Amino acid sequence: MTNSPMPRWKVFLSQYLRWSSTVTQAFALSIITFCVIFPLCCHRLLYSYYFIKSMYLDSMSEVVLRESLDRGQEALHFWQSSSTAATSRFNNFTQHPELLVTVVTARRKEARDYHYLLQVMLQLSNIVGSCGEQKCAEVLVCDVESGPQENQDAKVLESHFRVVRRSPQEQQSIQERINTFEKEKRDYVFCLRRGWELVKPKNIVVLEDDALPRNDFFIVIKDLLSRRFALHTLYIKLYHPERLQRYWNPEPYRILEWVGLGLVGATALLLSFPYWNPCSFSFTLSATHLLFFTLYFMTAAELLGRHYLLEVRRISPQLYAVSPATECCTPAMLFPGNASLRVAEYLDSSFCYKGHAKDIVLYQMARTVPGQRSHSVEPNLISHIGAYSSVRANPSRPKLL
Repeated sequence: MTNSPMPRWKVFLSQYLRWSSTVTQAFALSIITFCVIFPLCCHRLLYSYYFIKSMYLDSMSEVVLRESLDRGQEALHFWQSSSTAATSRFNNFTQHPELLVTVVTARRKEARDYHYLLQVMLQLSNIVGSCGEQKCAEVLVCDVESGPQENQDAKVLESHFRVVRRSPQEQQSIQERINTFEKEKRDYVFCLRRGWELVKPKNIVVLEDDALPRNDFFIVIKDLLSRRFALHTLYIKLYHPERLQRYWNPEPYRILEWVGLGLVGATALLLSFPYWNPCSFSFTLSATHLLFFTLYFMTAAELLGRHYLLEVRRISPQLYAVSPATECCTPAMLFPGNASLRVAEYLDSSFCYKGHAKDIVLYQMARTVPGQRSHSVEPNLISHIGAYSSVRANPSRPKLL
């Protein structure tokens, strides 16, 4: 009696579902990685696709708010108890410094207990000596509060730092009814020009009062200014929101970075298999297997979160990446040379409104005006601590996302 031939589907299953089959191995590896390991390891990572908002967002937001409140109270105590003599070096300006840091500030009604400005100035005072015998930069506070109430945080700092404000005549000239975005732009232009007029710096950094510099802030800026591209750029963005740093983004350079990461990871792994292969994988350095692992590493990097991969670059200032500038946000901007004057002039000629704020105007300028370029550095050089905005409506309890 002859045996009947095995059905085709059984032949297919017996051929491809054996562990020795690379199809089975690839399928099992993907399931274990993306459905078991990553969900277990990444569900608390704020900028990962696996982050469980419903479980952790509220509690994490409250922790961050509490930490910011504590830092604000500590900064308030520090500046109120510090003697003027101990901080007199910040009031003594030198002409033509290598770098001027201008901090733009306004009163924040909802965030008055957080003292964002005092936090930023305390951090700057701690790190401004990290460049050796000379200060890394001169530091200027630009108070643009135009309401009937004073900016109390700026008043606290008057005995420690140079604080500039508009004259009464200038205040009257901006009392016309303008939208929030246009006022924000005019304040920015005022601070850019006033900083330049005071000391004629070689380079200017403009920080908003909720942009908390990291410890390596000045070291990385010094390295950036030593690179050739800085001679030909209009501005360098020092911050981009972490939630917008993903690979799946319209920025073309990120696609190239993404594919390159996948290829390097795939090639390295396949080359290591002949020497270390504890799971007895059958993969080789073939085109098909290279394509699979390239997609595997690309998927893993995106689901984990590009933000966390960028953090590895903090090992050295030379590893910070410089790329074409992105559109959003201006909490921290570096203007090499006299670029700040060109930026002020261009902003003056533009009118801002919702959907066309100063960051959009600057981005369009760099893209449309011949000879102008703009760049962005990653990872971020500041932490954006401003849960409460000074120019926009605020929720009762802000969230991290």
